[in-house]
Amino acid sequence: MDMLMFQLQRQNSTPLYKQLYKEIKQAIISGKISVDTKLPSKRKLAEFLDISQTTVELAYGQLVAEGFIESRARKGFYAQPVEELAYLDMPQDEPLANERLEYRYDFNPGKIDTHSFPFSTWRKLSKVVLDEINHELLLTGHPQGDEALRHEISRYLFQSRGVVCSAEQIIIGSGTEQLMPLLIRLLDKTVVFGFENPGYPLTHSIFAHHDRKAVPISIEDDGINVMELEASEVDIAYVTPSHQFPTGSVLSATKRAQLLNWAAAKPERYIIEDDYDSEFRYTSRPIPALQSMDLSGRVIYISTFSKSLMPSLRLAYMVLPKRLLRAYQRTFLHYSSSVPRMDQQLVSEFMKEGHFSRHLNRMRKLYKKKLEHLTSLLLLFAPAVTVSGQQAGMHIVLTIQTSITERELVERAKHAGIRVFGLGSYDVEGKTVSPPQIVLGFGGLTEDEIEQGILQLMECWNIPLKKAVHPKR
Repeated sequence: MDMLMFQLQRQNSTPLYKQLYKEIKQAIISGKISVDTKLPSKRKLAEFLDISQTTVELAYGQLVAEGFIESRARKGFYAQPVEELAYLDMPQDEPLANERLEYRYDFNPGKIDTHSFPFSTWRKLSKVVLDEINHELLLTGHPQGDEALRHEISRYLFQSRGVVCSAEQIIIGSGTEQLMPLLIRLLDKTVVFGFENPGYPLTHSIFAHHDRKAVPISIEDDGINVMELEASEVDIAYVTPSHQFPTGSVLSATKRAQLLNWAAAKPERYIIEDDYDSEFRYTSRPIPALQSMDLSGRVIYISTFSKSLMPSLRLAYMVLPKRLLRAYQRTFLHYSSSVPRMDQQLVSEFMKEGHFSRHLNRMRKLYKKKLEHLTSLLLLFAPAVTVSGQQAGMHIVLTIQTSITERELVERAKHAGIRVFGLGSYDVEGKTVSPPQIVLGFGGLTEDEIEQGILQLMECWNIPLKKAVHPKR
């Protein structure tokens, strides 16, 4: 059903059947759905798009009425040739938005240091994996992901994060955005999700796209506002406790206990722990995962290799509590893993031979050095600029003492060829604070680029040096 990968906007005022009708109609007009192609049955398409059969029936009915598809008795629905239609409301071409700017200095928090990746090691292991003796990797493997990789992940999680789980509890998927919808479908449709605000934008949209009720819960200096959570109708809390995104706050020990007690209070409650960049902590030993403290099986642990290896790998995993695992295996019995087995085997070998732990140690030192250089530069602009969230991860938050708004700071940086992000852009209600706060990623820049980028950033913001001392150029 690749041809019907439509993005239906559930929060849109346009009914879903009209959206689906327009999407299929345009796909036929553009040739994406070729003439005489059989469309999926109403049941299959409804299941695939997670909508009702009535919605599909209404859309198909309108398409039949207009002659875009034909219903054939006991056979199904087939696309018709558009040249035989009397009238086609072909959409007018719209100019493409020219947002693909080339920034001289990109402080994107999602970027990593690509120059320090162990390409030679990866290449050697690739040759080992791509061998005729591994011919079975050409076949579909275990639906939860290859057991060898799940075993390595479980071992790594126990040693580094204190997560206690078996390989059987791990589900491999192509990114958090693929695992989260599976998890949402696994849970009852009536449950209410709660997410951190400000927080990870993709999560907000995933809940909306799957027609699930979700409410924002505010963030305090030591993590999610547990009192606000307890006063809400939330059943499933999505949190980033080890390094909250984007504020960088760390969930305090007290709040960890409160959050676990909140989850244990009712049988339908769970916590989704997104541990997206826990590998990189600089001020002390890594904080154990929330899952490691969970005695009642209420934490669903999710993480990814995007920061530790590469974003393009598209490999993430989640650890399900045992009672949810049984439901998952029943619900998704016929699913196949969405990650190529060659990639899974390659990562498995990389971990098994100790390359992963060595790579993490090397990158942790590298990122710490970049962070120290960045914060030392910013000290030159204190007290106009203060830093927070620097205990872990690959981004920090700047608080700017200025009369300029957050939006204007971002725009000024953009015109200077520098990419930064306002903290308010991660707030679902669009709220900004005063003084303004800016999210600054440093992983993808060299130390020289960080230095030049910060100096030019402060210049375009009209923030002077604290004293007549200039960093080395």
